[in-house]
Amino acid sequence: MLRRIRITLASLVFAGITLLFLDITGILHTYLGWLAKVQFLPALLALNLVVVVALLALTLIFGRIYCSVVCPLGILQDFFARLRPRKNKKVGRYTYSPELRWLRYPVLLVFAIAIVAGFGSFVALLAPYSSFGRIVVNLLRPLYEWGNNGLAAIAEHYDSYAFYSTDVWIRSLPTFIIAAATVVLLFVLAWRGGRTYCNTICPVGSFLSFFSRFSLLKIRFDEEKCRNCSACTKSCKASCIDFKNHSIDYSRCVVCGNCIESCKFGALQFRTALPSNHNAPSQAGCEKAESEVPSLTHSEGESVSRRSFLLSSALLTTAALAQEAKLKVDGGLADIEDKVPPQRKTPITPPGSLSAHNMAQHCTGCQLCVAQCPNDVLRPSAGMMTLMQPEMSYERGYCRPECNRCSQVCPAGAIKPITAEEKSSIQIGHAVWVKENCIPVTDGVECGNCARHCPTGAIQMVPLDPNDELGAYIPAVNEAKCIGCGACENLCPARPLSAIYVEGHEQHHETM
Repeated sequence: MLRRIRITLASLVFAGITLLFLDITGILHTYLGWLAKVQFLPALLALNLVVVVALLALTLIFGRIYCSVVCPLGILQDFFARLRPRKNKKVGRYTYSPELRWLRYPVLLVFAIAIVAGFGSFVALLAPYSSFGRIVVNLLRPLYEWGNNGLAAIAEHYDSYAFYSTDVWIRSLPTFIIAAATVVLLFVLAWRGGRTYCNTICPVGSFLSFFSRFSLLKIRFDEEKCRNCSACTKSCKASCIDFKNHSIDYSRCVVCGNCIESCKFGALQFRTALPSNHNAPSQAGCEKAESEVPSLTHSEGESVSRRSFLLSSALLTTAALAQEAKLKVDGGLADIEDKVPPQRKTPITPPGSLSAHNMAQHCTGCQLCVAQCPNDVLRPSAGMMTLMQPEMSYERGYCRPECNRCSQVCPAGAIKPITAEEKSSIQIGHAVWVKENCIPVTDGVECGNCARHCPTGAIQMVPLDPNDELGAYIPAVNEAKCIGCGACENLCPARPLSAIYVEGHEQHHETM
């Protein structure tokens, strides 16, 4: 019963969080956004005390059930572990191994120091929820988008607009490589030892282990019933059951229920405490009590569906259909050269992030805001200190003043929720004109594209030569009015470098 409940809840949570990262419409956040906000580390960084206290209380009552039911990376490890075949059914997948305290707690200490110091790259690498987000966004989302584009092509053939195509592109090669390496590492560790990563490296698991030792409900041995068959040890993916000494390392136990299912003698139960042998009732009384009180022991012959259906459904949903390559052309006559991002002295962080310091202190690099950005403005940073944290660039679009989706989906407080009205007055950077790239200067033709599309009227066209009003006109930027949305940079016709670009601000402030 315990195992069935755990698998059902974990499957629902896993599917929900995966869809949250895959969603291209922004609709699912309304219904599933809470799944990201109940993850432990994002809630802690966002100072969401209600969630943090609730998760700690959950651990003190049930043990590390969070790692088996709520954490998507933990659930992914369970799925990888189940892929390992057993050549001999009598030989289990796992064995008991002592706790590696020399590794677990130094990693947790360094992780805590990195959070305080704002070393976001190290935090992003180890944060379990963020690692899962990067895996989905970088490895599964392209398949999902290709599948969506295939359906859009089919719908278009039948004059239907039920689907719309999206651009599929790698937002950051370093982040893609890290996501792929994380999958390989998790697969190898889970294949060989089940929850090895969860119980040796994961900082959230190590932190919760302090509380799980004192949980009210635990999986406990009944030594009178135990036959020392070792079935529980061989089925424990946390490698925390020593059947010889009838002991369980509750700091590593994730309450998966596998041991209860594998025990054929009912020697393991999930309960507060077992009665002592001195006060044990007679055997007849025990049999009567067991017939009246429901137990969480395994019923022989019971079969429970595995999580493999999650992968199959995801693959069906994201089946990659080949899409005909389309060249971007100007009037069907010439190819349009792709833009090259400028070398910014200060990276641009999203509106609502308050400052680069706040972003570094709170962001875990989960990529949810990157995945949800409808204008393809956000992409993971490649900087050493801010690796995988979001920054803005305007080669594919610009930050529309009416859009505030990234601030609504961030679970860690790195991007504070803001309204569209508030966003329109937040200055995240200012435009800078580059004379040698400007078409009126280089080609002697009229342009003014930047001024026409500036939503705040911060750009005006003025004569290049103040004494020649009939000559070329160039943009002049009013930095006090510019909010750094990037419309000018994105819509500038100069290629490959724009003649006007946005320089970021370390500290955001309201425009005058």
